[in-house]
Amino acid sequence: MSDTEQAAINAGTVWWDGELFSGKPNFSKLLNYPDPTLNETEQAFIDGPVEELCAMLDDWDITHNRKDLPPEAWQFIKDHGFLGMIIKKQYGGLDFSNYAHAKVVMKIGTRCGSAAVTVMVPNSLGPGELLQHYGTEAQKDYYLPRLAKGIDIPCFALTSPHAGSDAGGIPDFGVVCKGDFTDPITGEAHKDILGIRLSWEKRWITLAPIATVLGLAFKMYDPDGLLGDTKDIGITCALVPTNVAGVEIGRRHYPSGSVFMNGPTWGKDVFIPLDYIIGGVAYAGKGWQMLIECLSVGRCISLPANSVAAGKVASYTTSLYARIRDQFGLPIGKFEGVDEALARIGAYTYQMEASQDLALTALDLGEKPSVISAILKYHNTERYRKTINDAMDIHGGRTVVWGPRNYLANGYSSIPIAITVEGANILTRSMMIFGQGAIRCHPFVLKEMQAAMSNDGVAFDQAFSAHGHFILTNIFRSFWLGLTNGAFSHSPKSGVSARYYKQMNRVAANFALLADMSMFSLGGSLKFKEKLSARLGDVLSQLFICSAVVKRFEKEGATKADEPLMQYAAQQALFDAQTAMDGVLKNLPARPLAWLLRILILPTGLRIAPPSDKVGTKVAKAMMQGDETLSRLAANMYIPQDENEPIGVLAPAHAAVLATEALEKKLRHMARNAEFSAISPADQLQEALSKNIISQDDFDAITRARKLKRDVIMVDDFDMQLHDFDPNLLQRHVF
Repeated sequence: MSDTEQAAINAGTVWWDGELFSGKPNFSKLLNYPDPTLNETEQAFIDGPVEELCAMLDDWDITHNRKDLPPEAWQFIKDHGFLGMIIKKQYGGLDFSNYAHAKVVMKIGTRCGSAAVTVMVPNSLGPGELLQHYGTEAQKDYYLPRLAKGIDIPCFALTSPHAGSDAGGIPDFGVVCKGDFTDPITGEAHKDILGIRLSWEKRWITLAPIATVLGLAFKMYDPDGLLGDTKDIGITCALVPTNVAGVEIGRRHYPSGSVFMNGPTWGKDVFIPLDYIIGGVAYAGKGWQMLIECLSVGRCISLPANSVAAGKVASYTTSLYARIRDQFGLPIGKFEGVDEALARIGAYTYQMEASQDLALTALDLGEKPSVISAILKYHNTERYRKTINDAMDIHGGRTVVWGPRNYLANGYSSIPIAITVEGANILTRSMMIFGQGAIRCHPFVLKEMQAAMSNDGVAFDQAFSAHGHFILTNIFRSFWLGLTNGAFSHSPKSGVSARYYKQMNRVAANFALLADMSMFSLGGSLKFKEKLSARLGDVLSQLFICSAVVKRFEKEGATKADEPLMQYAAQQALFDAQTAMDGVLKNLPARPLAWLLRILILPTGLRIAPPSDKVGTKVAKAMMQGDETLSRLAANMYIPQDENEPIGVLAPAHAAVLATEALEKKLRHMARNAEFSAISPADQLQEALSKNIISQDDFDAITRARKLKRDVIMVDDFDMQLHDFDPNLLQRHVF
């Protein structure tokens, strides 16, 4: 095991993921975990400053005209402490819970992705978090108040052109030596002091173009033994003011059309004092451990919250649009092909928020769930991709054309960012989830490895003996639960959710046996069998997601209206887990063992079905009603109360279309029967009024509904040079 692997396994804590790995999860424990909540201050912040900030943001203008947030938005963000949500109150920060931090990012993300990234990065993996955990008192006292108030803008530079997912392979280096240094803060000159001479080239660093303080990860060397006997000290993190001589910033990347500040930083032979190391000299060489411990927190919050935001926007807009927009005389959402995609959008959004809320519960209980953070990062961002794709398909031409009215295009174009950053999804799935989970979460494997590495025969024998008993127990449980599909296992709840607890018991036992036998047959080579490792990780992930879904359902009162949504989300997770297990069994190299395991794990075949068409249609209908189910799916989303806004018009249009649906049906019937002398719908409406077929109130209601409906379905047009958008031109041709 390499040092970086050892550090990754040692980082973080084991929580509900350990229960799932046990093969016999205690669901009463799951249900007894406290539900995350906002305190009065946090709720007031979301209802006040967050709402105000969202109202200031015009995503089209920011993305296509300004290429930046407007100055007043930047100032508002600084003045109201958005950059210091995680910083303690003693340093002037807001000191919000992880749950509140996530909900702030999510709400901003439903309005403007670039603004959400701007806010989330200083509160995620960056100088603020590292300083609070590891900084010296002097570093905390100076920097944290400045970061909290936006006086300093931080960035953290880890990724280089030659080391992306392999962060441990960064080529950037610093050599301990003596040199002259002029303090950029005080202007004081120092001669021949002990420090570090740094050279680096970093890319893809958010906020780097405007940063005033640069967090920097580099490999530190002490060839002359100025600090001690160790020559290769290891990865170290330092905090460097960007006005130090030789620090280069100011150029920008253009990430998938998004305009949050992101760019390179570089420097050659830049000399800094030793006290610029975060935590001081005592933390030299401990940078990798510091980063992965903090990453296990940040990866549960930022990208998963942005993914939830995308799901909420997709759910809200697509549900209402599918009910407003009609073709062939029917709302498009009533066509089964559309309701199939709409149900997926709702279910994936339900899964994403449920999974993140469960992970945030862990964080606010003081846990650092590294495996769960990897699950969340991969699966939430992949669901982001799926929900936006389905939403774009349903909207069709409405969201193909870019312009101020298109509320999905920027989110769609930003998908590669979420998939790539904070650990590329391919590697997160194939190497991290099970690669860490198998050792970190297993009841006995880590104990066995630690005993073997320390040559402790007694401890090894105890762990190995317990492990053997664990395997034998799971053999019998897996076969019995597979034979009965979990029908006779325990459920902490009765009613509609009971079957999902029982099936999770079954899948958890199957998974525990499959994981052990995969490790037994492949040994250390399993980490190189990335396809198998990915599928094993999928089983663990889907169990976590299904757990989160049923917990959310209970938390929200197990309402009748949400039953189809919960059923679809839970059933899909279980079906995906079964598919992953089947994939492992089909590809396990030890074929006789795989045949035996198929009997023990899937004795009656693939019994877990995907969600039925009937349940999917119920989900789509509930979403298109636009009431309680959709309200819970879209909770805390920013929805402008302005009919001139492309999202703001949806609810009024939806209400107006439903209110006049019977009247419109009557008019269509008369038109088909040639009862009108007029040809155009507008003239036919006027004729119906003049003949007293409808009242003036009906006429006014239909006229308003048609106008709002047209506002919903219209797309933008520009002059021949694709600029000078004029919304008044959209009203020129009305039939």
